[in-house]
Amino acid sequence: MDKRIVANELLLEEAAKLMEEGREVNFTPLGSSMLPFIKGGKDSVRLQKKPSVEVGDIALVRLAGPRYVLHRVIRVDGDDITLMGDGNIAGTESCKSEDVMGTVVAIVKKNRTVIPGKARLWRILKPFRRYILGIYRRIAL
Repeated sequence: MDKRIVANELLLEEAAKLMEEGREVNFTPLGSSMLPFIKGGKDSVRLQKKPSVEVGDIALVRLAGPRYVLHRVIRVDGDDITLMGDGNIAGTESCKSEDVMGTVVAIVKKNRTVIPGKARLWRILKPFRRYILGIYRRIAL
């Protein structure tokens, strides 16, 4: 299988159309904002459009710009959604439910597929992420 590099906007808008049709899409995200659960450039994700998102879901959202992020939902307040990358120690993004393009249903690592959980413990450990991620980056990357 040949790999192609495609501009984010083109790829993700096409992915959104496919998910709206009820199809599942796969792609390899870049960056380190979802460490330690998703390694940018190495792991791939499978996404589907769901009727709604819940706290703990990993969602692909379209922000102003257009800018796209694949981050975990940390708060849902009616139509307002707040997200934060698992690899971030501060900083959040806000969007509306209509900005959610899809939800991660599987993370594909080297030889295995992982069904993402809600990361309850990871969210509780937020005050200690700086230290945990520092150790993780030294050991695993």
